[in-house]
Order: sequence, then C-alpha cells, then structure tokens
Amino acid sequence: MSDVADGQAHGEWPRQWAARLADLYFSGTVSMFALHGAVQDFVRKRDGESYVPLADFIAEDVFGRWDLVLHYDLARGLRVFAGRNADRLKEMVVLANRRVGDLAAARKDPATALALLDRFVASNVMRDEDERLSAAILIDHASFLAPAGDAGRLSSSAAAFVVALLNWASSPHVKRLNMAFVLIDEKASSLSTRITSSPHVASIDIDLPDAAERERYLDFAIADRDFSACSDYAPAELAQLTAGISLVDLNVMVQTAFEGADRLDAERMRKLKKRLIERQCQGLLEFVEPKWTLDDVVGHEAVKQRLRQDAALLKQGRSSLLPMGYLICGPVGTGKTYLAQCTAGEIGVPAVVLKNFRSKYVGETEGNLERVLGVLRAMGPVVVIVDEADAALGNRDQSGDSGTSSRVFSMISAQMGDTRYRGQILWMLLTCRPDLLPIDLKRQGRAEVHVPLFYPSEEDELRGMFRVMARKLGAELAPEDIPQEIPHRGNLSGADIEGIVGRALRQSMLNGDEGVTSEALAAALDDFLPSAENVEKELQVAAAILECTDRRFLPADTLADINEAGGRGQLEERYAALRRMVEMR
Repeated sequence: MSDVADGQAHGEWPRQWAARLADLYFSGTVSMFALHGAVQDFVRKRDGESYVPLADFIAEDVFGRWDLVLHYDLARGLRVFAGRNADRLKEMVVLANRRVGDLAAARKDPATALALLDRFVASNVMRDEDERLSAAILIDHASFLAPAGDAGRLSSSAAAFVVALLNWASSPHVKRLNMAFVLIDEKASSLSTRITSSPHVASIDIDLPDAAERERYLDFAIADRDFSACSDYAPAELAQLTAGISLVDLNVMVQTAFEGADRLDAERMRKLKKRLIERQCQGLLEFVEPKWTLDDVVGHEAVKQRLRQDAALLKQGRSSLLPMGYLICGPVGTGKTYLAQCTAGEIGVPAVVLKNFRSKYVGETEGNLERVLGVLRAMGPVVVIVDEADAALGNRDQSGDSGTSSRVFSMISAQMGDTRYRGQILWMLLTCRPDLLPIDLKRQGRAEVHVPLFYPSEEDELRGMFRVMARKLGAELAPEDIPQEIPHRGNLSGADIEGIVGRALRQSMLNGDEGVTSEALAAALDDFLPSAENVEKELQVAAAILECTDRRFLPADTLADINEAGGRGQLEERYAALRRMVEMR
C-alpha cells in the first residue's frame, strides 16, 4: 500500500492540506494537485521528529514508498528526487535512466523535459500491470512553465506545457495508475487559469501555521536549550504572539534570540514581529502598533459607545455578535484613520494598513492580494485598515484593466463575507466618498456598520479639539485661552485645527513665550482661511449622512438640519445635485 493510502487510513498527516491531498488522491478523484500559499515554509514530518521543506515532505512522506519521484524546475532541470534518502536516490537514478531516459539531456530545455515526461507517462500507461511504476512528478515554480494569461498570448513552449498538464490531469488511464502530478507555486493566480479552474486539478492552499503548530515547532527548535536565558516569553506564550508568522521566520526569531546580544523582550519582539510580518507580505501590509484607545477620541460619543461595546464582546469571545467590518466615512480631515487605530487599541489587537497591492504585470495584482489575505487569515484577530477604500478595492463592473479590478473585488468581497473569520479579521473601510464604494461591500455581512464622522460643531467638542491638538504639538493650551466665539464653527477639520494651533505656537515661540498664548491663537484664527472646496465638502457630508446605519451616530444639530430642510428625501435630492455639479467640473 502507498504512503498516500497509509496516511489516509491512519490520519497521520501533520497539516490539514496534506490530509486533503491524500483524501482526494486515495478516492481516485484527481491525480494532479496545484499547491500554493506558504509553499516556502517548513513542514513537520509524519514521525514528528523533524521539519523539512515542502518538496522533501512530498517526496519522503507523501510518496515515500513509490518507485520513482521526479522533480523539475527551470533552474535545475529534470532530476530524480528522494529528499534526504541517499540510498533511495541511487535506486531511482538507475530506474529513471532505464524507464524515462537521459535526464541530463533535459537539464536546461523545457521542451526536452516535457517530451521525456510525456513519453514516460504514455509508456507507463501502456505497460502490463506488473511492469507499471508508481511515479510522482513534482514541478516547482510551476508558473514559469504554465503562466497566467490569455491562451493566445502564451509562448509556444508555455502553451505546450499547459496542454500536456491538462492531458495528464484529465486522462482516465492515468487516474487508474499510481501516478500523481504536483504543481508548486506561491501564487495560484500566477498559474494558468486553464489549470487551476480545471475540474481534474485540485487547487490546495497551504496556509500559515496555527498557534498549536507554532508551539510544536518552537519546542523542536529550542530542543534542550534554556530559552528563558534569552527570552521573556515561554514557548507557549510566544506561539500565541506570533500569529501570521511562518515557521521559517519563527526559526529566525529563535536563532536570533539565542545568538544575538539583545534579549527577546517586549520591545524587541514588537520590532521583530513587525519586520517579519511585513516581509511575509512583501511590504504590502504595514504593521501598526496602536498607541491610543477610544479615550483619546474627542466627541463622537455614540460612535465610541458602539465601538467599546464591540471591543468588550470580542474580549468575551462572543464573536458571533460582532460585525464583519465597519465603513467609516465623512469629509476629509475628520479623523477616520485615527478612529480606526484607536478602535484597534481599545480592542487590544494588532492593526495593519493595506497598502497599494496593484501591479502593472499580468496576474501580479491578484497574486499580491492572495498573499495578503493568507497572512490576514493566519494573524487573526486583527484590524485591517483600508484607506481610500473606494479607490483601493476596485469594482465588479470596472473595465479597461483586463478584468483585474473585477477579480480583486471578487477576492476582497468573498473574504469580507466569510463568516468563519467573524471576530478574527475586522475590516475598517475608510473613505470620504462612500457613495463610490460598491454596494456589495457595504451590505449586511460585510462592512455592515456605517459610521459617519463630521467636523466638530458642538462647543465642548470644538474646544476639546484645540486642547488635544496643542498637546499633540507638545504644548499646553488653557481653556480660558481659547476664544469664546470660534470662527468657521462646523467647518474646521481636525487638520485645520492642528494647523491653526501650530501657527499660534510658532508665533508664541517667536515672541518669547513657552506655550500657546491667547493673543497668538486669536490672531491665527482671524488669519485662517478655510478651503474653498465647499461643494465637494458638502457632497462628502451628505454622502456620510445618507450612509449612516444608526441614527444615534448623527449629531443633534445634523438631525435638526435634516428635518428643517425637509427630511431624508430632500437630502437625497440635494446629494444628487451636488454629485452632478462635482462630476461636471
């Protein structure tokens, strides 16, 4: 009986993806597998005594008793592959030379390698049953041989490889034999969609290790060494803190702790985790360590109450009562990013900012997003901040980019709606134009709580903003030094107030004063001219009001203005007119 069958029967597979591969193969469903995701990570062997690269695990544990394992990539060509078993390697070399051909001749030529493999597959099918070999063919970095792209644009060699793979995968004769084909690549989107979408090919995502697997690896990596001598964290605690980190990177953390001069304390752990996660995502995520809580937010009392309640529910483990995400909208300068970071600080979980993952190269954008989503799924719980969400996330109907935006939109919306990650991935979509965000992302079950933010208009909130901005600039501002009548009330953003206080502080320093004086602040207020983009600001305010999902989030004076103007229907008409005015510019 083969190793695949043995593993299936005894449930010995160390990871879920390996069990799925075994289950699919043993059932006779498919013989070709496309492995993607964390393919560069270590895999624990079935004996639990060591960790090896993925290709070694497949050769030694999955197909360890098969007659022949062949490995191909563009750099090393076609070769027999036995992992670390030298005796088995020698036996397979002799067998391959007799049944496959001269592998050295295919060292650098994909066409020759393809011809040898195709001839071998055909001859193995045609042989008598007792002469057939059990054989596995591993193709590493498969996207370089069968890349994504329209069929008409592929080179003749790439097209030939795609067709050959599809022929092997769909052949009922091959499925009856002990023959398997394993394509390995980090990004499924980089592979030909003819292959990944074929019903004869199983696409298997290798996810990053969970906390239990990380703890198991830490015990292996530390062995009998005294980890407490160089770390403030026990292995079990470190395993919980390293969500989203691969075993390869975890090994870096352990070896750095033992060999480095600095102890692995909270500060060093924070820096290492930030660097490793950002490297894992190739710079597509920015790791943010929240420094504030909702106590640092001025005003927005109803909003803060709702967010505090959600934070308490998450800490109690009641994730089923949490939204999948939030849409935070409002005019520019209302503190949307700040509120998102304060919410993450209130919850006490890491926050990441989704950076620009788009690329001009075919398939690269989808591949980047695939990598990012894989890390986010492993990191949870995590707050994901998407700034300028209306531009970043694309649209189902957007054209002109060969369907990239549509595919990106589908990937994002599918992840946001995956209820398995409720309470694990908390999305925060930030935008000043929520009306441009597709309704699919704003519906219930995705970014379902819509939080509008507005410029401060109430007396206490406005005066509090001046004092907070002074502290941010390293100065103190006494309440009595703020003018009783503040000009431009209701039209000053947080950025405007910070600029005004900054000018007053500068003038106070030039006058020889240590802090912000009442005279300098009054002069700065008199000299300040607000932005002239009043139509766009009014449009952004109207859009935020119309998007709001909870009446309590709207300030009292805003509700009064809506009622005075004729209600929500009149506001919708005004919004439509403002949008036409902006679009005609």
